[in-house]
Amino acid sequence: MQRRPATFRKLSNAIVVGLSGFSALIGLFFLGWILMVVILRGLSAISIDFFTKLPTPPGVAGGGLANALVGTLLITLMAVLLGVPLGILGGVYLSEFGERSKVAATIRFASNVLMGTPSIIIGVFVYALMVFPMGHFSGYAGAVSLAVIMLPVVVRTTEDMLRLVPNTLRESALALGAPRWKVTFQVVFRAARSGLLTGVLLAIARVSGETAPLLFTALNSPFWMKSLSGPTANLTVTIFNYAMSPYRDWQQQAWGASLLIMMGVLSATIISRLYLKEKKKG
Repeated sequence: MQRRPATFRKLSNAIVVGLSGFSALIGLFFLGWILMVVILRGLSAISIDFFTKLPTPPGVAGGGLANALVGTLLITLMAVLLGVPLGILGGVYLSEFGERSKVAATIRFASNVLMGTPSIIIGVFVYALMVFPMGHFSGYAGAVSLAVIMLPVVVRTTEDMLRLVPNTLRESALALGAPRWKVTFQVVFRAARSGLLTGVLLAIARVSGETAPLLFTALNSPFWMKSLSGPTANLTVTIFNYAMSPYRDWQQQAWGASLLIMMGVLSATIISRLYLKEKKKG
C-alpha cells in the first residue's frame, strides 16, 4: 500500500487548523462587538430609578423597569421549576433505562423536533392551550411556554452528559449492591454534574431572550403585578416595545434592559464555572 507523503498531510492539517482558528476568531470578533455595543449603549440607562420605578407614559421622560425585572425573574424561575426537572428525568430515562427501546427512540425524535420548532409556534400553542380558554394573558402561560422551550434542551444535554460517564463507575457501584436509582443519582450524577449544570444554563440562556412566546402568553403590563394570573411585565417584550417606539428615552431603556439580560446570563455562567472548578479542586 502506497503511503501519502508527509508533506501533504502536514499541509492539509495546517490548512484545517488555520481555517478553524480563523472561524473561531470571526465568532469572537462579532461576540466582542455585540458585547461592546450593548455595554456602551446600555450603561447610560442604568440608574437607581431604572431598578426602582415603574415605566412612564409615552413621551414622558424618566421612570424605570422595576416591574419588568420582577416579572422576568418570576416567569423564568417558574419555567426552570417546570422544565428542568422534567428534562433531567427525561434525559436520565433515555441514557440509563430506555437506551435503545422504541419508546426512547420516539422520545428522542420528539425532543429533536421540539428543539427545532420556532418559539413563536410554541407561543401560539400555549395561547390556544391556556390563554384562550382562560380568556386573558397570564404569567403562568408565559412560564409554561418557556418551560416547553427549555425541555428538549435539558433532555438532550442530560442524555449526552450521562452517556459520557464511563460504564465502569456504574458497574462498580452495582457490584457493591447499590440499587440502580441510587447509582444514577449519587454516582453518575456526581460524575456528570458539570455537564448537567451547563445544560441547565444553556436552557436558561435559550429562553432569556425569547420575546415571541411571551407576546402570545404573558403579554406585558406597565403596572406592578399582584400575581402571575394576569398580564405580566417582562424585559423581552418591554425591549421589543421600547426599541420600536419613536421615543428616545424608551429606546435608551431598551438598551439598558438588553444589558441586564446579557450580564445576567454571563454572570450565571461564570459563577457556575468557578464554583464547579473549586468543587473539583476540593
